[in-house]
Amino acid sequence: MTKTAAETHHHQANQGGKRLAIVGATGAVGIEMIKVLERRNFPVASLRLLASPRSAGKKLSFRGQEIIVEPLTAGSFEGIDIALFSAGGGISKEFAPHAVKAGAVVVDNSSAFRMDPKVPLVVPEINAADAANHSGILANPNCTTAITLMAVHPLHQAFGLKRIIASSYQAVSGTGAMAIEELRQQVEAIATGKPVTREVYPHQIAFNVLPHVDSFLEDGYTREEMKMQNEGRRIMNLPELTASVTCVRVPVYRAHSVAVTAEFERPVSLEKAREAIAAAPGIKIHDDPANAVYPMPIECSGEDDCRVGRLRLDCALPNALTFWVSGDQLLKGAALNAVQIAELL
Repeated sequence: MTKTAAETHHHQANQGGKRLAIVGATGAVGIEMIKVLERRNFPVASLRLLASPRSAGKKLSFRGQEIIVEPLTAGSFEGIDIALFSAGGGISKEFAPHAVKAGAVVVDNSSAFRMDPKVPLVVPEINAADAANHSGILANPNCTTAITLMAVHPLHQAFGLKRIIASSYQAVSGTGAMAIEELRQQVEAIATGKPVTREVYPHQIAFNVLPHVDSFLEDGYTREEMKMQNEGRRIMNLPELTASVTCVRVPVYRAHSVAVTAEFERPVSLEKAREAIAAAPGIKIHDDPANAVYPMPIECSGEDDCRVGRLRLDCALPNALTFWVSGDQLLKGAALNAVQIAELL
């Protein structure tokens, strides 16, 4: 049976819970948000699914009910308590103020508000308390940053973080559904001896790696590469943090990985490092190299927790640890983190 949001609301309003809207509901992250709300038994009184006019009319399933996707307009947020946005920065800048005006709290997955000092930038396992100081909008961090900090933050608490040097190995789903399809088509073309076509990336992504994620800045870094420093400073409350990052797109469908060297103020020990990570929520140690046990994107896909392994004392820098962390960037890097922020509210 297909229902509109209004009918769903009427049906469920008497069961308590929040009236939710998802902006960008038909995108890779939006679809993941619907699954996460369902899986975590979020108290949803009603769910309004919003997307661009070309996606409106599609039907998506939530708790066994079909919900019709409605076109996003300035008036879409009447009677909404929490609006989860995942439709790009331009849409967030235009429509988040409408949502706030209508009385909703916005959790935004784009980069639009992340560096706004009035907007808390939250990873619930790290700085949940910051969520209380919002004035209507809260921001979800960059996916690579979130996954990296899940491993870095417990080590920071143990040893005092000074700087990060990292290289990312980012899955194509970070770019969206069209990029997933482009990789699949290229692999198929190569396997069957057909010519390779490309639209999403400037070069072939199948059987290749591109040291190019996001647009380049004047200093030669990309916007994506600077997010770890800029957002890391806010999330961990470390205004002096420096991070030198190279972001690389790899032909992996889902889950990002990052090779991290982290330098600390205090002397480090592997034993203490392992204890700190083991005690932290949202991150698991997968570290037995002798038996080929280390985090891999193929195993982290669909997993809420990030994984860390290859943990070792860095041989080039004093008081430094080097490790490898993987996590599902559609979950901890996006949808899961957004729903966890909504749970804090």
